[in-house]
This record gives sequence, structure tokens and C-alpha cells, in this order.
Amino acid sequence: MIHHLSIPARDTRHVAEVLVELFGGTLTSFGPYRDSFIAWAGDAHGTAIEVYPLGTEMLPDHGLGQARFRAGQPASPHVATHAAVSVDRSRAEILALARREGWRAIELPRGTNHVIEFWIENAVMLELMTPDMAADYVRAMAQFRRPEVIHGRLWT
Repeated sequence: MIHHLSIPARDTRHVAEVLVELFGGTLTSFGPYRDSFIAWAGDAHGTAIEVYPLGTEMLPDHGLGQARFRAGQPASPHVATHAAVSVDRSRAEILALARREGWRAIELPRGTNHVIEFWIENAVMLELMTPDMAADYVRAMAQFRRPEVIHGRLWT
């Protein structure tokens, strides 16, 4: 199951507002990167679409930190587009697969839950969640299912 994904846009706020209108959901800003927003669907899975400025790149950290953001270069293989995906695999299985492929994979906190940043060809990231990570994520996102948040409230 995909919990959220990110997309680029020229007018990030407008695109996010249209998505919120389609979802009947909630809009929030995205703190880690400028001019970015999240359109929350408000469902039981915490489904959301993050909207970044066109040309945004997401890169793996050089150390043990989480992904970094920057304005992109046209020829770069890195993109801000990513998805949080639940998988029926253990942490050890995910890390072993990444090791076998020579790809970066590291478990990191994302607020109240954890994910494994899994870097396909060390350029495109998936936030993989084991069953226990996915359960933590769904519990944390339950706040966006509250009726007073979903119906007509804009968070920025």
C-alpha cells in the first residue's frame, strides 16, 4: 500500500489546494523544504500527496542523516518524487536486498514513526515500512481523520 507520494509543480500551493478539494481533505505546509505543501486525503491510511517546486531534487545524505533537498540540475537522476510503501518484509530482509544491490538503505525516524529510506540505484527513494512501521504510521496519521480537520480547515 502506498501511504503518500510526492510530485513536482510550478504553483505548489495551487496544486495542493486542488488536490485537497478533490480529496475533501486538509492542506498543510511541508516544513523541511520551502514552498512545499501536503494534501492529506484524511483516510484511515494517512494517504497524502506532497507537492514540491518543479526541479526539486532529493538526495541521500552523505552520512547517517535523512534525505536532503536542493534545487535541481537538468541532467540529474535525483528527483523529489518518492512514495511511502508498506511491504511485508522484515527490516533485515529490506537491508539485505539493498546491500545485495549496492543501494543505500537506512532506518530513520519520521516524526512518530520510522521508515527505511531505500534508494533505488542510489538516486530515487522509497520510504519502505515493515508491518510494525506501517501500523505506527497509521496510528500517527489518525489525527487527520478528525471531522473538524477534514471539513474546510486549511493548515499552513
